[in-house]
Amino acid sequence: MLFTFFCAFLMIVLMGCNPKSEVPQGFQSFTPGQPWPDADSVHINAHGGGILYYNNTYYWFGEYKSENTSSARVGVNCYSSKDLYNWKSEGVVLPVSDSVGSDIETGCVMERPKVIYNAKTQQFVLYFHLELKGKGYSAARVGIAVSDNVTGPYTYMRSLQPNAGVWPQNMTEEQKTSSLTMDDFSDWWTDDWMQAVHDGLFIRRDFDGGQMSRDMTLFVDDDGKAYHIYASEENLTLHIAELSDDYLSYTGKYIRVAPGGHNEAPAIFKKDGKYFMITSGCTGWDPNAARLLTAESIWGPWEQHPNPCVGEDADLTFHSQSTYILPVAGKEDAFIFMADRWTPKKPIEASYIWLPIQFENGLPELKWMDQWDLSIFDKTNELQ
Repeated sequence: MLFTFFCAFLMIVLMGCNPKSEVPQGFQSFTPGQPWPDADSVHINAHGGGILYYNNTYYWFGEYKSENTSSARVGVNCYSSKDLYNWKSEGVVLPVSDSVGSDIETGCVMERPKVIYNAKTQQFVLYFHLELKGKGYSAARVGIAVSDNVTGPYTYMRSLQPNAGVWPQNMTEEQKTSSLTMDDFSDWWTDDWMQAVHDGLFIRRDFDGGQMSRDMTLFVDDDGKAYHIYASEENLTLHIAELSDDYLSYTGKYIRVAPGGHNEAPAIFKKDGKYFMITSGCTGWDPNAARLLTAESIWGPWEQHPNPCVGEDADLTFHSQSTYILPVAGKEDAFIFMADRWTPKKPIEASYIWLPIQFENGLPELKWMDQWDLSIFDKTNELQ
């Protein structure tokens, strides 16, 4: 017994003398593309996600991916962090349902969840891309859930296709009244068909029932107005739709962005009064070159610029796809580009590509880094 006590005492003394080698210190940098374990040493499972900063804490919401399928078997997952490097699991905040016929029945598709906080109602509002079980990607709906607590549980409210019976703000009378329909085209992707898409072919087709809503994000502007930004019109055109004051419905004010441009995976931020949006092309789970759009107003016009990625594998967005752009709290003009590196054969192993957004001639620029930390923004600000 005395010998055991002595050994224990000796261990304590040694740990006190050399705490760095014996006591885990946690992560102090980002290593894009590498496994990212949480506080329980389990790879973070929050894909296609977004982050809410609330009460001095970051909350990362994302899809819980399974071993062999990208359909929803668990639901929307959440993690919390004080420093962005180290994350604690907060569990599943919106689980799938066991009820047959539920919108969010086990086996549906729940993608790209984003949460925003409404200061007026003091509610947390969750939007996500929803596809109904057994319907492939034909439903193209948005799901909405709410909670009084940031870490849930979130109560599922409904799903819908936005802005039924409403025309976009930037669609002309000629486009609204065109007599062209899908029946007038035996083939897609012809020049005439693409022109018809540009002129609102799918808007008119879906006018009564509501517009398609797939890859999406949420954005809250400086004035508290919130916007749902989503891939619509068979993924050929982005829509930006204004949300109601409680963030639970739509005001009916929305625009089309880059009609026929075939954009998805929108991620948006605002700097010096200007709006920046990074998207991807539509190549399924395979990566492609990112796109950059800018505007002086959320309502456009939006101008497209060259790929913001530079260097090796820039044409593949470093083998990833955008999901969110995070403003770093307490740092001026500090934004993190968040993306997923998909592994469709084993979805749970998908990794994360987080890179600092730097600026060249007033436009965002993304450069690959094997490792980096938040001090890069201090150095960048010093240069500016």
